[in-house]
Amino acid sequence: MDLTMSSIEDHIQNWQPGLSIDCVIMGYANHELHVLLLKWKNSDRWSLPGGFIEKEEDLDDAALRILSERTGVTLPTLHQFHTFGGRQRRDPDDVLEVLSSLELKNPVVENWLMQRFVSVGYLSLINMNTSHPKADFLSDRCEWILLRDVPELIFDHNEMIEKALEFLRIRLRYLPVGRSLLPQKFTMKDLQRLYETILNKSLDRANFQKSFLKLNVLVRHEKQMLGGAHKAPFLYSFDKVRYDEYMKRGLGFTLS
Repeated sequence: MDLTMSSIEDHIQNWQPGLSIDCVIMGYANHELHVLLLKWKNSDRWSLPGGFIEKEEDLDDAALRILSERTGVTLPTLHQFHTFGGRQRRDPDDVLEVLSSLELKNPVVENWLMQRFVSVGYLSLINMNTSHPKADFLSDRCEWILLRDVPELIFDHNEMIEKALEFLRIRLRYLPVGRSLLPQKFTMKDLQRLYETILNKSLDRANFQKSFLKLNVLVRHEKQMLGGAHKAPFLYSFDKVRYDEYMKRGLGFTLS
């Protein structure tokens, strides 16, 4: 959909009333999680990338389209993680602030944005080094922000990020994580630090390694020669076939 500032009113009639999509896109760098955020044009307010669903469009397709239009990031899939339907989840003052920053003095658009919306949250973990986000016409900036530095966002977007983290931490118990966040080859320590970052807690090294190796989802490579040969750690990569199998049926293991 070719959406521009001047065409918003024209597109409203093709959007599903009362329903929106918001995307929590997370990346990992320097042992810290990041979130992809948009800074609204002519404003100091930030938000998750989101938008509206066309009446004749599947929900999952709409999520991929919205993410691409708002950030320039194209993904094969996104995963629903929660539906946000609080009666007062959208602050009218936030709506008016956004309209003012965009200089949108249009009663049709204002009435549309002021209605109650239920939003479907979508989540994805992506490689920050291979993604090239860019701001859309509604935004001044589209950037990776450290999770610990996320400012106060519009509406309930901070809550959305917290819910996404809850979902991700539960998901770690039955689905593998790391293929889209780590380099192609990594050490066991790299993998453990990723899990510890997401879970926000320390894990026992021996138990973590034993649990993961037992899954037989890793391929071991030559040692990484950083010091003496006896101290060099092995490098690993994910077995794509087995990884995809676990993504379909789950793995179920305990981290402690």
